[in-house]
Amino acid sequence: MTTRGVLYVHSAPRALCPHIEWAVAGVLGGRVNLDWIRQPAAPGTWRSEFSWQAETGAASKLASALRGWQMLRFEVTAEPCPTAEGERYSATPELGIFHAVTGMHGDILIPEDRLRAALARSQRGESDLEAELAKLLGKPWDDELEPFRYAGDGAPVRWLHQVV
Repeated sequence: MTTRGVLYVHSAPRALCPHIEWAVAGVLGGRVNLDWIRQPAAPGTWRSEFSWQAETGAASKLASALRGWQMLRFEVTAEPCPTAEGERYSATPELGIFHAVTGMHGDILIPEDRLRAALARSQRGESDLEAELAKLLGKPWDDELEPFRYAGDGAPVRWLHQVV
């Protein structure tokens, strides 16, 4: 079964761009040429978007292939298909990687055990419930990546949080 998705490279140093293309090609099994444009939110870095179609599980493989590079900000999304829920991976140098399962309308689906654990930590006074829920929803990653989601002048922008 195949699914479709999008790789958003929000910011990468120029020297890293060919390595990103090689990593993506290695996961998807074919040559990849990304269209790079300057990232105005971080001068000296570049951004790109790439739509892909591959076997289910490709989003996690793409995220794994890219996660080790410290100066890279990216997101990988995969649409749900008949055999798998959708996925979203977000990565920043400061926060590391965030993973969420998404439903057919783009909503984040949080497993019951993770909600129970967040509630238990809050009840024990170890953390604030609002902060726990924000982490489960990926808010720290969204807050950090939002300035990078805006493309340069005239470039297409895809809003990840829009529900159709």
